[in-house]
Amino acid sequence: MTARMSHRRTTSIAVLLVLGLPLAAGPAVAAGKDVTYRAALNGGSEVPATASHGEGEVTATFDPATKRLSWSGRYSGLTGPVTAAHFHGPAKAGENAGVLVPVTAASSPFTGEATLDDAKAADLAAGKLYFNLHTAANPKGEIRGQLERAP
Repeated sequence: MTARMSHRRTTSIAVLLVLGLPLAAGPAVAAGKDVTYRAALNGGSEVPATASHGEGEVTATFDPATKRLSWSGRYSGLTGPVTAAHFHGPAKAGENAGVLVPVTAASSPFTGEATLDDAKAADLAAGKLYFNLHTAANPKGEIRGQLERAP
């Protein structure tokens, strides 16, 4: 291989890396567009599962430019008033983890927002955040759902 061919090959690889890496993160994130996540909340998703008839949902929107996470949610059928609500992680479905973002959800519907650091943003993108609601009857969590990227 000649020096000129080697230089062209190196330049081509560099161009591919510069242009291709942002796309590998996903088209919406690469373009700086908001990314939407959803979680269906139920007692069967808690670890361990609860017998709660409660249900709910959370929709969260992440702005990669500002690292701002905004959410709205609703719930019904819980055993009593909500005593705590949180985004937890990093954890896959079926695993427990610590609190990452406390949420005020004393009534339904609820909304809120927070700024994520790089580690929390990466865990969100990797599907390693979940949301749950706690009640007096279920202090470790009554209903829960894993945040998944919306189609």
